[in-house]
Amino acid sequence: MKTVIQIILGVVAVVLAYLLYDSLMEPIRFNRAVEYRKELVVQRLKDIRELQVAYKDRYGRFTGGFDTLINFYKNDSLKIVRQVGSWDDSVAVAKKLVYTDTIRVAVKDSLFNNVKGFNIDSIAYVPIVREPFQLQAIDYMSISKVVIPLFEASVHNDVYLKGLDRQLIVNLNDDHKNMNRYQGLKVGSITQPNNNAGNWE
Repeated sequence: MKTVIQIILGVVAVVLAYLLYDSLMEPIRFNRAVEYRKELVVQRLKDIRELQVAYKDRYGRFTGGFDTLINFYKNDSLKIVRQVGSWDDSVAVAKKLVYTDTIRVAVKDSLFNNVKGFNIDSIAYVPIVREPFQLQAIDYMSISKVVIPLFEASVHNDVYLKGLDRQLIVNLNDDHKNMNRYQGLKVGSITQPNNNAGNWE
């Protein structure tokens, strides 16, 4: 009987030790998962920003629709100005050998063509969870009455961290709220010009 009790106590001790270890490891595992997902989401937001900036260069404004961005990437072109010769070379300038030339290049041949595994059809979706990003664009009127095009692409912590420990997500949201920060990741802003910065930068 004494041996049975010792075995039971030994098993209970092992189980308790495991539960204690697991409870200590859960925040560490959560933080690792957050960092991994954040890295993927930030890269996608950077891609959205790059595409939006190219779109604005072409049309003078941003777009609030991913369908428009995807169509722009697949079917539109960018104007590229190239310079032949150097304006610092006075002899070449005098002989009119220095000039600029404008050509058009397909967007898909200019952007992301060196990015391994890039898929334009995935740009609207948050990695891992496959939920859509929020995308907005406005014409902002500055104090000096200048119209400034703005855009914002964002995803809330609740979305991109879906499937992770709920209480730890709530805690993270509370931390961001207490620091007066957006409870997620975003690039750009529709409330004030910020040079299309990401809130992770």
